[in-house]
Amino acid sequence: MKFPDSAALKASSAPRKKKPLYKSLFFQILIAVVAGVLIGHFWPNIGSALRSLGDGFIQLIKMIIAPLIFLVIVTGISAVGDVKAVGRVGVKALLYFTGATLFALVFGLIVGNLVQPGAGLHIDPSTLSQDALNAKTGTAPPKDAASFLLDIIPTSVAGAFASNSLLQVLFFSVFFGAAIVVIGRERCLPVISLMETVLELIFKIMSWIMKVAPIGAFGAMAFIIGQYGLDTLGTYALLIASCYGAAIVFIGLLFLVAWSFARVPLWQFLKYTREEFLLALGTASTEAVMPRIMTKLTNAGCSRATTGLVVPTGYSFNLDGAAIYLSISLLFLAQAFGHHLDLGQQLAALGVLLLTSKGMAGVPGSSFLALSATAAALGIFPVAGVALLLGADRLMDSMRVVVNLLGNCVATFVVAKWEGQFDRSVMVRAFNGEITNEDSAIMLGAEDVFEEQEIERLSEGREPSPKFRGGPNPDAIPQFEMIKPGQHRSPSVSPD
Repeated sequence: MKFPDSAALKASSAPRKKKPLYKSLFFQILIAVVAGVLIGHFWPNIGSALRSLGDGFIQLIKMIIAPLIFLVIVTGISAVGDVKAVGRVGVKALLYFTGATLFALVFGLIVGNLVQPGAGLHIDPSTLSQDALNAKTGTAPPKDAASFLLDIIPTSVAGAFASNSLLQVLFFSVFFGAAIVVIGRERCLPVISLMETVLELIFKIMSWIMKVAPIGAFGAMAFIIGQYGLDTLGTYALLIASCYGAAIVFIGLLFLVAWSFARVPLWQFLKYTREEFLLALGTASTEAVMPRIMTKLTNAGCSRATTGLVVPTGYSFNLDGAAIYLSISLLFLAQAFGHHLDLGQQLAALGVLLLTSKGMAGVPGSSFLALSATAAALGIFPVAGVALLLGADRLMDSMRVVVNLLGNCVATFVVAKWEGQFDRSVMVRAFNGEITNEDSAIMLGAEDVFEEQEIERLSEGREPSPKFRGGPNPDAIPQFEMIKPGQHRSPSVSPD
């Protein structure tokens, strides 16, 4: 992205017009979500038929997630230039994830014991059928810890990208980035330059995809309400209230963690990322916003390397909302069958849930698999009893999505601060509406805004913004240009 000289810029500068409300992505998604709820409630048959709109949008996102993660991690690691630093980020992230998940599970058990959401239901085990549960989860048994860890290692790199296995892509990306650091950035500069160019293309594609986000949110919300209805709320009222109440308190704790460790005002962060959170709510999917949330985090001062490592890993290892739901649901089922779990049984259940809750992202019926494995291991209630949650599970998506997504954002801030790869002054600029690096401008479709801001920075004698957070100045990375044979490349004109 080239800028003219500061004198010409000052002469041509004009007050920027405020964007009309109807052009705001947040406003468009909000209208789409409300319209989806109305369609699903009043015309459920039509709402159920609109599922393909939501599924199509999520597939568009999934189309670019694997190459995006690979390119972000590799270029981020090459910019850091320190393999040991990458290892420290990974270890610190896993330590944080384990502590956060354990706390979320314990917190859910405390809420379940206090509220007793399943007490008095007196479910008869003989009335249960395994068929509904099998239809939701399939016949595959839940994986043990060893199998899950082995599955992180791809048997084929191409297969990892083809199957969109994020942990496998991340695993290979770390090795690839580390190899660039060991061989030397100078020798690998043509590869890095090519990757940066391809990544710009991915960012541009992502900005196009986000233009149809309201359509995806509309279809997904219409389907959810049309298929499951609002009447289910009454049947599982206490369970739903327990989960959502616990989620609100847990979010309050995340506010304290973010401010205490990284001095991040989480309320301002939620305002800054309102489009992403509303879209995640509308589509009931955190994957739908992974590329955008990573961009917002790097724009807010977290380095690309830390964000690229923490966020995708957190999608499998840091599911705080799912952990709260699992522990409360476990007690709900035990209470529904008339079983009182003593402290020892609850601690045993905690250990099983801590293992089975890992790697749940993207697995169909993953919460049912985790609860089934816990029920089978402890023999507390019939495995088929997990089917009692089929009616309420989809209504819990909003809670799980928000807590999971916010938990991973807080984890990124904490780990980046812990590793010294977080710039709070940049965060303040981002929260005030600035675009703080060139790649974020491309992803967010705000190149014009970024250019105006850079003009102002350069005219005031300040340093130009970097190519990406934790990376070099844009001029430090050579750009590929299409030239005819025999034609000489024109030199880049640097700003005054």
